[in-house]
Amino acid sequence: MSARILEIDDIQVRYSGMPVLQGVSLHVDAGETVSVLGANGAGKSTLLRAVMGAQPAFAGRILFEGREIQKLRTPDIVNLGIVYVPEEKMLFSPITVEENLLLGAYVLKDDARIRANLAFVYRLFPRLEERRRQPASTLSGGEQQMVAIGRGLMSNPRILMLDEPSLGLAPVLVDEVLDTVRKLKDEGMTILLVEQNVREALDLADRGYILQTGRIVGKGTGAELMASDEVKSAFLGL
Repeated sequence: MSARILEIDDIQVRYSGMPVLQGVSLHVDAGETVSVLGANGAGKSTLLRAVMGAQPAFAGRILFEGREIQKLRTPDIVNLGIVYVPEEKMLFSPITVEENLLLGAYVLKDDARIRANLAFVYRLFPRLEERRRQPASTLSGGEQQMVAIGRGLMSNPRILMLDEPSLGLAPVLVDEVLDTVRKLKDEGMTILLVEQNVREALDLADRGYILQTGRIVGKGTGAELMASDEVKSAFLGL
């Protein structure tokens, strides 16, 4: 049985007093890719932000490797090994690709580890190595997303949380970014994925959850959810 990395237990989150997450529970085990599906406004990004402490939960628990973290500060959560790549890439445009990547390693003190992580990122994204001396602002949207993911990988994450990694990208770049997620899955990375491309997200996922107006309304393996009437009607137009 795989070790449980992340457990979200009945959390509730409000914005300006209005409920956004209403008793959400899910879990991610070591080495799993878990997808969270839902329409815009369902609360998917809020869920990831709550894990990071960026949006406080007023009820429920969030456990990382068995330890409650819902009251920790975001920097302390990052230091535990939880990395969040938001849909806004938040790159530092004037500095180079490599300088952006190295910013992701600020929690590490071992120069050899940092060099090894950088080599791993360049192996994963050969195009970034080619462009490592360019300002981040000169990259395409897909390349910028690669930098955002690569920067997250620089800190040796125990779990990588990706928020809409393909949002706003051309179809050919969507395939490229999601192929990267698959490579990370094949490397054994533990991933919690929020993704608008439902077929691809479920094809990648070991398991998935459907979030609707702040509540979990369905869950199962990727194959089970793909075959479900709920997913077919709500997301696939079938």
